[in-house]
Amino acid sequence: MTVIREDHLIASIADALQYISYFHPPDFIRAMAAAWEREENPGAKQAMAQILVNSRMCAIGRRPICQDTGAANIHVRYGVEAKTDFKRSLQDICDEGTRQGYLRDTNPLRASVVVDPFGDRKNSGDNTPCMLTVEMVAGDKIEVEVAAKGGGSENKAKFTTLNPSGSIADWVVNTVETLGAGWCPPGILGIGVGGNADKAMALAKAALSDPIDLHDLQRRGPTNKTEELRLEIAERVNALGIGAQGLGGVTTVLDVKIRSFPTHAASLPVGLIPNCAATRHVHFTLDGSGAADFTPPELKDYPDIVLDHASAHARRVDLDNLTDDVLASLEPGQTLLLSGTLYTGRDAAHKRMIDMLDKGETLPVDLKGRAIYYVGPVDAVGDEAIGPAGPTTSTRMDKFTDRILSETGLRLMIGKAERGPVALEAIARHKAVYLIAVGGAAYLVSKAIKAAKPIAFQDLGMEAIYELKVEDMPVTVAVDTGGNSIHKAGPAQWRRTPEPA
Repeated sequence: MTVIREDHLIASIADALQYISYFHPPDFIRAMAAAWEREENPGAKQAMAQILVNSRMCAIGRRPICQDTGAANIHVRYGVEAKTDFKRSLQDICDEGTRQGYLRDTNPLRASVVVDPFGDRKNSGDNTPCMLTVEMVAGDKIEVEVAAKGGGSENKAKFTTLNPSGSIADWVVNTVETLGAGWCPPGILGIGVGGNADKAMALAKAALSDPIDLHDLQRRGPTNKTEELRLEIAERVNALGIGAQGLGGVTTVLDVKIRSFPTHAASLPVGLIPNCAATRHVHFTLDGSGAADFTPPELKDYPDIVLDHASAHARRVDLDNLTDDVLASLEPGQTLLLSGTLYTGRDAAHKRMIDMLDKGETLPVDLKGRAIYYVGPVDAVGDEAIGPAGPTTSTRMDKFTDRILSETGLRLMIGKAERGPVALEAIARHKAVYLIAVGGAAYLVSKAIKAAKPIAFQDLGMEAIYELKVEDMPVTVAVDTGGNSIHKAGPAQWRRTPEPA
């Protein structure tokens, strides 16, 4: 019997993590392209176009699809008859593969894992440990599913235990309606039904790697209860009108995947985990013949899209001259091209700034009349000014917004997804503006950044404050100086009555 070697598993995991950082699964590209073709809302269609163009750029340039290169999710199906030379624990081996995958010089991936979840939250520096699950199965091979799961979509995971007579579809649809756009739709819903709490969530996570085949299912019709439920949920969720990036539109989900397991007679556990527009996963099998080999996908599935950011409908804004009149003239849904000076700052930077203000200390950056971008970029390589630099979910900054606006003079914020009531009130009170960049288009956005230098809080790693110089950075006005939000108006406009089953 051939031996499955430890170094082959390590190399395979490292290569897999690199592979999925810049290659979308082909079925996802086909589904997104089809959604782009049929989208009726111009804003949502433009967002999907950016996602597709970004994806193609990443496939060619071998750079990350999203700045959030995710926690490494590794599921191992370990054949009980497999012969190995392993001397370390499987966790240690998979961590080493993760470490090598994330620290590769030619394409460094962002380390996002913090070691102590409720302490100092110090970054591990190499994205370890990976999130490992193991299943012992029949056979003499080791099968591995490798996925990278970003925080924006993972933070929207939900679980409930329904009464046995409860409606799974009702709960899922009602829950998705409350999630906002932080999970970067259009994406995929993974649903686990049965087992217990941990089993249902594991089923939901595993379902996200199943092939996308919703349109095939719609054409041929359902053959069992699971397929009926998939169709019902997909139709009802898309009828909510949430649309790409929450702007309102025809498509919110590209597919709904469901896995189930026997459960207690008194229970109906249901887990829900969405996957975003940066869906990333790959499967490989080791049989002792060597490390896994990953074949690049062909580019034929990408539609022919030319982004015309400089078209007449896009308005140019000078970030170094954000006057009251300029801000007051911006309207929700409007496309802007930003040029000038832009500062970065996420959760940790905002918290540190608040702590300094509490102590009466002077901030290391003057934000008066300026704009801040909620981003944690990937490290640059070669002649890049910065690595992929897409937006993070803005609601995490909501609790800091009023204080920062009032005490620093900040005028403009850029992120992704909606703002909550507290932030909307603060924006209106201080006559500020909130813009969104497209989540899932990080490499494309980074091309508008011509220079970048860290200026404060470098110990925070990817959460340090950078000064950026941008040129024609494409964004959409999400909240105007009156607190009016496109994330409310857009979905309301595109909401419809679901088609009967």
